[in-house]
Amino acid sequence: MRLTRSRALAVSTTAIAAMLVAGAPSASAQNLFERLFGNRERRVEREAPPPVVQQAPARPAPPRVTGPQYYTYKTDALVRVDFAAIKPVRADEEAALEPTGIDNESVGSTVVAMEAAPSDGSEAIGAEVDTALDAVESVLEADPAAGESSTTATETTDVAESPSAALPRVEDAQLIGEAAKQAVSVPRVEDAQLIGEGTATAEMPKVEDAPAMEQVSALPAPQPLTNAEIASLQQVELLAEKEAADAIVAHYTAVPEFIWVSDGRPNERARSALRTLGDAASHGLEPQDYAVTVPGTDADDAALAAFEMELSARMLRYIRDARSGRIDPNRISGYHDFAPRELDAVAALQLARTADDVAAYLEAQHPQNARYKALRVELEMLRAADENEIVIAPNTVIRPGETNPEFPKILSLIGQRADEAFRAEHGDVLTRHLGSEAYAQELAPVIKAAQKLAGVGADGVIGPRTIRALAGETRAGRIEKAEVALEQARWLPSQLPDRHVFINTPAFKATYVEDGKEKLSMRTVVGSTRTQTYFFQDKIQYVEFHPYWGVPRSILVNKYLPKLYSDPSYLDRNGFEVVDRRGRTVPSSSVSWSQYGANVPFDVRQRPGRGNALGELKIMFPNKHAIYMHDTPEKQLFDRDNRAVSNGCIRLADPRGMAAAVLGWERSRVDARLEQPHSRQNLDVEVPVYVGYFTAWPDEAGKVHYYDDVYGRDERTKAAIDKVEALRAPGA
Repeated sequence: MRLTRSRALAVSTTAIAAMLVAGAPSASAQNLFERLFGNRERRVEREAPPPVVQQAPARPAPPRVTGPQYYTYKTDALVRVDFAAIKPVRADEEAALEPTGIDNESVGSTVVAMEAAPSDGSEAIGAEVDTALDAVESVLEADPAAGESSTTATETTDVAESPSAALPRVEDAQLIGEAAKQAVSVPRVEDAQLIGEGTATAEMPKVEDAPAMEQVSALPAPQPLTNAEIASLQQVELLAEKEAADAIVAHYTAVPEFIWVSDGRPNERARSALRTLGDAASHGLEPQDYAVTVPGTDADDAALAAFEMELSARMLRYIRDARSGRIDPNRISGYHDFAPRELDAVAALQLARTADDVAAYLEAQHPQNARYKALRVELEMLRAADENEIVIAPNTVIRPGETNPEFPKILSLIGQRADEAFRAEHGDVLTRHLGSEAYAQELAPVIKAAQKLAGVGADGVIGPRTIRALAGETRAGRIEKAEVALEQARWLPSQLPDRHVFINTPAFKATYVEDGKEKLSMRTVVGSTRTQTYFFQDKIQYVEFHPYWGVPRSILVNKYLPKLYSDPSYLDRNGFEVVDRRGRTVPSSSVSWSQYGANVPFDVRQRPGRGNALGELKIMFPNKHAIYMHDTPEKQLFDRDNRAVSNGCIRLADPRGMAAAVLGWERSRVDARLEQPHSRQNLDVEVPVYVGYFTAWPDEAGKVHYYDDVYGRDERTKAAIDKVEALRAPGA
């Protein structure tokens, strides 16, 4: 090998030398290479380049359709009442002049020398309602005639002839409870600039059980607001909700008369209004939101005019809060859907001016249904009650074999709740372990039996639901839930109709009411935390038997598209129909599902049958949320404690019973109808349906039950209320 290489090199060198000596013509490098080596590369097969691997395009990830969101609650800014815009329209121009005896050069001087008052000329509402009323009484006592009836022709005509003067019936008015009234306190508000936010309502509710207040049999003649008094208001900075501020300007322009002041002092009408506003806590409201500075006995015209306007503004706030709540539920989340309610604030002021009983008028603005009243009673009782004797940390979880300092309390509660049958079977084991922090294995059957007795899942694991079932909500927790429920109850009609369906999502329960009585109640399965059931109201229109299930777009994209990307024929095999935009049915396997993203140009529905997701019927109240009641083939879900597992609709444990109720049929007629193929039956009379979310709600007997906040909405509602309260706080 080495010899061969040497010879080749020698030959090559010799050849090069010979060519140079012989004067060979110049050649290119390529020609020279070929002449020397004989163009060997042509005889050697070139190595082929590595093949290019064509990679299949990556399959796009399935899209998702997002559901409604929870919002950061936004409040409405308050506005300053523009007193300069009050341009009185007077039939008698003399009313604009100052009364005799007033120094026109010094508006704000003392009208009449009266009893001694604080140096600042006012008495603020004190810690209790009675203290607030004492401030008014001191004014009235200074001149007894101020509190006497002095019916005049003008007054009689105003009350009798005004179309707004009629009030709801109050003959049967009753107090919810004296204890609640006595417990209410109203803070001082000398420097308060009360700020708030919310929505307003319409339509005056009826009064049947409004708190009884002193009847004002006759009222003194209205006292005119003079031009000087109106001019003095421009030095007053009064913040109020925009509709209230606008209403004050409009009302006092049209009717330049005092509502709350007569003969130079706060009148009986003001006394009644202050008492009602001070009792706001009995409705779960904050009295401070409606607090008013009461003028002292030597108050001047300017102070009285300021008092007039502040009380009118706070009364309008109270009316709005009583009717529709302090917050707008639609600002909490996209899961809340309520029609806006507007308040005719000008009309409200006119009604307050002409009402025979202002207290009854104000109480009439709150919901008047039995459930709301039961919640008020519950709140009163809770505030007067002591804390639970045994309190267990709410997030405690204990499994067999574990040790926990809360365990002895749980065993004590089980012993307290045990009946004779339970003691006979488990008493010995329970007694041996009382006081122990260790969850011994032999206690597992005892815990399971206690869970079964309490109506929760008997799995032997002690968690929040078991603890709540054994110990109940803490007093503080129940108060908070009752207060939230009172707020939410104002989003519903003041009077629930005699016939309706009520669904309480946290209770996993649907109830049919007829003639004001519960006729049917059943378990439900509701939306999961990712696909929540909405909070809204509507009307049931029809029942569909052996229904098709039109798959909602969100479910098609989120649930089925991932399967269709890898298995396009999935829908064909599982009883679904795919319909294009022209109404033609096409095979699922023929669709290239991945090319459309979330904008799939097909409708998908599941044919009636044993495996249909809606079961044998659905009860429809058509709405933009695609929420309705229906049957389900998954009957086992009704045995679960937490039944928040659906795609948002309400599954019924007894769909035939509910269908018969809303249709007004005998159950046998529904059974017979289900022997026939797919059909639809419209209701003769539409039935209102309320899809609610109440973690505290009374049963028909008035007993309030408490439920888990499965969607965490109570916390968001409370946070929204806190924002409103922060804005309304003094000095905010």
